[in-house]
Amino acid sequence: MNNWTSGYVADIGYTYGYYSELNPQRVKLAFLNAGLVSPEIGTACELGFGQGLSANMHAAASVCSWHGTDFNPSQAGFAQELAKVSGANAHLYDEAFDEFAKRDLPEFDYIGLHGIWSWISDENRQVIVDFIRRKLKVGGVLYISYNTMPGWSTFAPVRHLITEHAEIFGVNGVGIVSRIDGALDFTEKLLATNPLFARTNPQISDKIKQIKEQNRHYLAHEYFNRDWQPMHFGTMAKWLEPAKLNYACSANYFDFVETLNLTPEQKVFLNEIHDPFFKQSVRDFMVNQQFRREYWVKGARRLSVIDQVQGFREQRLVMTVYRPDVTLKVTGALGEASLTENIYKPILDLMGDHMIRSMEQIEIAVMDKGISFPHLRQAVLILCGNGTLSAVQDNAVITKVKKHTDKLNNLLMNKARGSNEISYLSSPVTGGGLPVNRFQQLFVLAIQQGKTEPEEWAFFVEQILIAQSQKIVKEGVALETAHENFSELIAQAKEFGLKKLPILKALQIV
Repeated sequence: MNNWTSGYVADIGYTYGYYSELNPQRVKLAFLNAGLVSPEIGTACELGFGQGLSANMHAAASVCSWHGTDFNPSQAGFAQELAKVSGANAHLYDEAFDEFAKRDLPEFDYIGLHGIWSWISDENRQVIVDFIRRKLKVGGVLYISYNTMPGWSTFAPVRHLITEHAEIFGVNGVGIVSRIDGALDFTEKLLATNPLFARTNPQISDKIKQIKEQNRHYLAHEYFNRDWQPMHFGTMAKWLEPAKLNYACSANYFDFVETLNLTPEQKVFLNEIHDPFFKQSVRDFMVNQQFRREYWVKGARRLSVIDQVQGFREQRLVMTVYRPDVTLKVTGALGEASLTENIYKPILDLMGDHMIRSMEQIEIAVMDKGISFPHLRQAVLILCGNGTLSAVQDNAVITKVKKHTDKLNNLLMNKARGSNEISYLSSPVTGGGLPVNRFQQLFVLAIQQGKTEPEEWAFFVEQILIAQSQKIVKEGVALETAHENFSELIAQAKEFGLKKLPILKALQIV
């Protein structure tokens, strides 16, 4: 009996994902854009932290006191292992929300929930709202993300069908993965009969094919929980009203750039709606919103225009990707859009050395290119939104937390010897995680052992793979010969040295 799960999938672990939206460092830029005062965050909490990778990276890379819970004991145990090794100020538990809420906890400047809201019961939602009401400080920020309508309206009946199949026809003892595969196979056979639902919604067949290719750990938690409720924005607002929260702004920076998401006619139509909550609901219909990421605040305070501009100019940034790999294309609700080269190229060229600069320094450096401050402001939002740029912490914080991120990263890189499950490392510079794949992590381990050349890094990794009888898979095909495997490792090591290593050094990961 698994009554303790309350209908949530617990017989398969969640993925080892990192979610940058949970990084409190993102709040300031979003609030600046919205013209709001953002709090100084000294205490933070994550509810439903999964494997705890985000919680641990944010705890290790900040001077905050972090608390959190995830009711799955195996996941909480892994998260606690990371916290113990890093030495960060993290207090992570394996308790249900109602049990955690009864703890003697501090008041929080920041509370984060990524996705979990959509997969829990109304009873647990009530517990969370009451927790936020009692424990979020005045001026504090809630980050919350959830599935929403109308974007899920087409697939919701299919989700119900596959979960019902898994429950009715799943054989006891075979495990969730077999039940998932059986439900998806059944749905494909159903669609092959060309039901009227599929003819009315022709995208469903492609969606099922896409789902079949996804990680089963992810699918189990995304689609096969007992409780699942996509929620309209207006409904969310009613839920959070007892906690005295005001909607602040989207946590998706792309939402700030209307030209990526709305037609001129839609912008005019929206501007005629004065109720801010109803405006969000209408906008969701315009973009067919499927997943909302939001900031709410307990007591919104407006910034003066002078303070807002000054706040932007003081914001420090660093480029976290290889400059030649950056394309001048972004995708919004309206599809793919091209970025103006005359504006973006000078900014990207300047930041391509991975040096930390304030927006004011960037503004001065590109002033002779005819780039106005409003243009720079929008460019920074887009480049931070797609992960090209990242906000940077104060130098004093970077210095203080580096010992914690070093310990956490060393643990993660040593785990990479035998697994590719975790593909992120923590940066004291950005206060969050950076994508770093398994071989790149192992190359860093080689560097830590004094190896300086790509061939040496490749040989180091080769010995790890040989010891486990592992072969490299390239473009879906396993490389069979030792020569093929070593040649591929050398190629990856050289690319790592050119593209990734300078970034890791700039972010003080290496």
